[in-house]
Amino acid sequence: MTRMKAPDFIKTLLALACALIGTAHAEAQLEGRTLRFQDDAGRITWTRSYPAAVGPLLGPVAQDNLSWLAVGPALYAYDDDGEQRVRLDFPGDISALDGEGGTLQVTSGFGSVRQTFTVNGAQIQGRVVLPPDPEVTGWLRRAAAAVPQAQLRAAASADPANPFLQLRLARLAQLQGDRYGAIAAAQQAVTAQVPFAASVQLAADLDDAGFPSAADLSLDKAAREWAARGYDPALPVSRDALRAYGNPLGELNILLAQNKLRRADAWIRYLREVSPRFQDYPEVYARYATILDAQDRSGEADEWRQFSRDLSAGTLYNLGPGALLILRDAFRVLAAALLMAVLAALLTFEAHYWTVQGRDLALLGGRWRSWLLHPLSRARRITLAYAGFGEKLVLVSLLLGLLFTLSGWVWTSRVDERLHDPALNAGTYGGAWFYDGLDRLELSGEARDIALIRGVAAQLDASASLARQTYSRVPPSACILNNLGVLAAGAEDTAQARDSYRQALALDPGQTSAAYNLGLNPQDPDSVFQARFRPKQPRLCYPDQQTLIQALDLAPGSSALGLLRDPWNSLNRLPTGLPRILQGLWVAALLVLGTACLLWLLVPRLPQAIHAGRSAAYRLLALLLPGAALLEGAWGSVLLLGWAMTISALLGLSGWWRLDALLGAAGPGLRTLLLGILAFIYVLNIVAFVLAEVRAARQGQRAARQPG
Repeated sequence: MTRMKAPDFIKTLLALACALIGTAHAEAQLEGRTLRFQDDAGRITWTRSYPAAVGPLLGPVAQDNLSWLAVGPALYAYDDDGEQRVRLDFPGDISALDGEGGTLQVTSGFGSVRQTFTVNGAQIQGRVVLPPDPEVTGWLRRAAAAVPQAQLRAAASADPANPFLQLRLARLAQLQGDRYGAIAAAQQAVTAQVPFAASVQLAADLDDAGFPSAADLSLDKAAREWAARGYDPALPVSRDALRAYGNPLGELNILLAQNKLRRADAWIRYLREVSPRFQDYPEVYARYATILDAQDRSGEADEWRQFSRDLSAGTLYNLGPGALLILRDAFRVLAAALLMAVLAALLTFEAHYWTVQGRDLALLGGRWRSWLLHPLSRARRITLAYAGFGEKLVLVSLLLGLLFTLSGWVWTSRVDERLHDPALNAGTYGGAWFYDGLDRLELSGEARDIALIRGVAAQLDASASLARQTYSRVPPSACILNNLGVLAAGAEDTAQARDSYRQALALDPGQTSAAYNLGLNPQDPDSVFQARFRPKQPRLCYPDQQTLIQALDLAPGSSALGLLRDPWNSLNRLPTGLPRILQGLWVAALLVLGTACLLWLLVPRLPQAIHAGRSAAYRLLALLLPGAALLEGAWGSVLLLGWAMTISALLGLSGWWRLDALLGAAGPGLRTLLLGILAFIYVLNIVAFVLAEVRAARQGQRAARQPG
């Protein structure tokens, strides 16, 4: 063994001591809401303080020669000199930060949903889906607003990645009359790399501050970042999500109200490009087209109207985004009409058979006491017992139609509510928050439409094997075939990819995603977006409204079957807005009446019914309620139902109940048309009434001439 000399030994010990001392003291520490860095000699070389408004702090964790600190939903990395090297944005406040094992694990969450990401090479591994939560998407703006004015320049220098600090500097320069300084600060703000929601917020603030060119650049950056994160114009976006994503619709409305049409044009074109199917888009596009018409720009106005109509493709019956609401209102109008027809028929029956029924019941103790004295005999002599088979058959048909119409109303209301779930209206699929939403909607079966939704989400999350496994469990649709081709293209199997695209196009010639992938250059908005922002990537096929409806619920016929199995609960789910007790009462009355009609349909007519006369009350009702006195024949039911439908629609136009989706765009011509139809029905009814009176008079004369 070689013996070490004394001076060398001492030098080695000193070096080891220095190394140990340096390791022990060169580190960042969090004290309260202040991050301090201590050098090898134990001196504080720099500090960073964070106001409470920016959210909880977590860390620091040393990794890759950087000190990582979680601040709300953001993760900052500082070097030993205090310079900010990285800021990473997560989908919620960071709740755990773990640097053990040589990798940095970050747990972030939104609400009760938690997701763990790996940070490697100062980059987040995997896809980050921003939930539509203003607390998350508006964090950068809020953090900048929390900085006191006196500390603004220092904060902007320390945090160059927050563009809202630069924007505040631009506003300050404007107040000081430094025009060039303001322009420079605004341009510096746009260069920061931020999530698309922050870019939209920045664009709105830049517009408000008078920097339109910088605002346009910020909107372009937002569109590109939107596309890079996997958001797509094929998917709907709710108003709540838009507000969280920078509120471009709110900014558009402000600019239109201020008559700043050139700036409004920039914002509506941004919406048209990245999320044309935002909630209530038909009304917004129609309003903008009207403004263009007022400026003698009718060609542009017509183009916007046509664009709005084109977006209706893929919706239920191509009725547009409000298709379910249109069907719901149609069911409501029909239900009201059927209910009026049933009540009119019952009232007319009562007037017709009142006298002869009274004579029969007098022998049993009277009209009301007979229920106590002779309940079975009294039940045999209810009004329906005097009606003819044809009259009872019409009444049963009206009641059954009413029940099935009410079941359709229940179905449309339930599916529309589920269709507007936030998970399906955030502009993209994928991420922990999205899958939590699918679980809440119970979309976990083996149906083909559910497989398409989950498969698209897996592809967006770059889980090719999961997507392929999901698609393989169901028979392929044109959309699934296209997406299988995208998977094959990702595996560099070009021949298989093109074969899948061709199969998809053969199955559905309107499949624009497959047409785009085959190089046929379709000019729909989704393909144009793909060509501009993701030019080297094949296009996925996304679920349209019809697919979502089929995934969210069974067909309308399922509600009818549910009504037959459990009519009480099915009808009580109707969104009538009535108190629970009143809802139960009218449902009970409807079911009792329906049961009685079905039972008495098989009971022979009482012979005394032939002596029922044509009283004044009966004649009056026959004139006021078209067709109600003619239900023995087919024309009676046609007149009665036509009258009830017309009255129901007129009541809706008059505001007795809200039918905005069905009749909201109706002009004065519809009211005139309905009044004309109503008048025609009354004319036909008067003719039929006169003929019935003549026939009754002749029958009376023949009966009087007969002997005995």
